Amino acid sequence: MTMNIAVTGAGGQLGGELCRRLGERAIPLDMPEFDLTDGGKAIATLLDLRPAAVINTAAYTLVDRAEQDADRCRRINADGVGVLAEACRRLDVPLVQISTDYVFGRDLSRRAPYREEDLPGPLGMYAQSKLDGEVQAAAWRKHVIVRTCGLYGRRGPQTSASNFVDTMLRLGREGKPLRIVDDQHCTPSYVPHVAQAILYLLEAGQFGAYHVVNRGATTWYGFANEIFRQSGLQVPTEPITTAQYGAPAPRPLYAVLDTSKYHALGGPAMPTWQDALAEYLQATAA
Repeated sequence: MTMNIAVTGAGGQLGGELCRRLGERAIPLDMPEFDLTDGGKAIATLLDLRPAAVINTAAYTLVDRAEQDADRCRRINADGVGVLAEACRRLDVPLVQISTDYVFGRDLSRRAPYREEDLPGPLGMYAQSKLDGEVQAAAWRKHVIVRTCGLYGRRGPQTSASNFVDTMLRLGREGKPLRIVDDQHCTPSYVPHVAQAILYLLEAGQFGAYHVVNRGATTWYGFANEIFRQSGLQVPTEPITTAQYGAPAPRPLYAVLDTSKYHALGGPAMPTWQDALAEYLQATAA
């Protein structure tokens, strides 16, 4: 018997990669036909489809706009997860909720990677909504919460913006000096590696919260310079602070995630962020 898996947000980077890996097992769901803010219709759709599991990659991800669009952000990232949790409860199937390193950040003295049991401290509306979504997912016992960071990979049909790597390559080829934030420490992660880990956790029945990112840590400035180095681009860069960048929403200055819990399970290992970048650049050059 084929175990079909519903993937919400199927038009995005991560949702699209999960659907490619699942092949005929995937039930791709996305806007406008599948709208998490229309809870009754979303539950009815899932009850009709009867998937063996639901992976929720759908999210309101416009971090800065969320400060002014708080209601819609909350309806998608928090209330919408509650809708999926209720559907999964009725079907008695697992819910995989994709979350973010942004649930951390309030501890300004932090310099050790965060473990799953560490106390969250979200900054800003987007971060709070994603943490609230975790709470909604965790209300259903068959939940997997996957926190990840800075995803980049093949663009999905409904991916509205370029990822950081593609943006840096485009700007780098223009040859103009770039000012890049150097005080936000995290681990940008390659979508195929994250997708592989998600499917491993789901198929192994490993419920709970897991940190799934590439290994190591860097800043956006460090990441950009490695992108240019590996691409053979000579780009003048200047490190700046988050305050100098002046984005409307706050960002965590340290949100490196510890993947020990995930790796202890013995599933597919997460490569270093440098090796992951090399893999992406090779894949896009082919």
